[in-house]
Amino acid sequence: MMNPGIKIFSGSGSQYLAEQIAKKYGVPLGKCVTQKFSDGEIQPAFQESIRGDMVFLVQSTFAPSDNILELLLMIDAARRASAYKVIAVMPYYGYARQDRKDKPRVAIGSKLIANMLEAAGADRVITMDLHAAQIQGYFEIPVDHLESSSIFIPYIESLKLENLTFAAPDVGSANRIREIASFFEAEMVICDKHRKRANEIASMVVIGDVTDRDVVLIDDICDTGGTLAKSAALLKEKGARSVRALCTHPVLSGKAYENIENSVLEELVVCDTIPIRQQSSKIKVVSVAELFAVAIRNAYENKSITSLFMHAQRRNS
Repeated sequence: MMNPGIKIFSGSGSQYLAEQIAKKYGVPLGKCVTQKFSDGEIQPAFQESIRGDMVFLVQSTFAPSDNILELLLMIDAARRASAYKVIAVMPYYGYARQDRKDKPRVAIGSKLIANMLEAAGADRVITMDLHAAQIQGYFEIPVDHLESSSIFIPYIESLKLENLTFAAPDVGSANRIREIASFFEAEMVICDKHRKRANEIASMVVIGDVTDRDVVLIDDICDTGGTLAKSAALLKEKGARSVRALCTHPVLSGKAYENIENSVLEELVVCDTIPIRQQSSKIKVVSVAELFAVAIRNAYENKSITSLFMHAQRRNS
């Protein structure tokens, strides 16, 4: 195939985002319907020919797990419909936090998801801000791992904060924050936390000085919002002038909206990789549609995606 066509389709969970990606790319969103039977089974079906086409399937795999199964079924359906290539576009890669055996007799969920995507017939995966970048190594197919920093950096620049300091909400995200801090030639601190159990923080300390600083917390996932709320309160207690947070994936489960609304955060800026379930005066959404549209175009045209990353932006500037 020298000149395959391109088709962009959406799963049920990411229709809102896929429409924007297709619009930014300049093609109509493909027609696909997912039938749900009375027993709960689902069956996606393409409503147009995709024979010989390069097919991009947009679906974030947040809860419920039907989103994962629907994507797998769409990949299988595309293979059986003689698509030239099938690319899974997963703005949010579910189960990414289950990336290792951190206690006895547990599954490594992110590895299992990778195995299932390959078994279903995906030729490539395009995703953003994996909880651990090493998850790319679970795949035997190419993975384009985009970074939200290319969206967040222009937003931070627009704030024109005078005494900018970046904060990592835990030790694990220190390297990610250090790169962004170095881009702005700003200082960084670490909020070191200890958990009793999942979603419950036992203690937290700030490593570094934030006195009279405008602090920006950056994380890949905001789940219950407890870490961000506690980090912000501690940073303010240590003398920070203002605290705001930028998180890629707004999982926002449990009492997350209440925790964010009652926190000392100036704002929480999130990407639209997962849809927001309710409005909040403190939550602002920025879109990843254009970034994914460019990544899809470059994948289709066999071009590099290096220009989409922060280090390339810094080199060009």
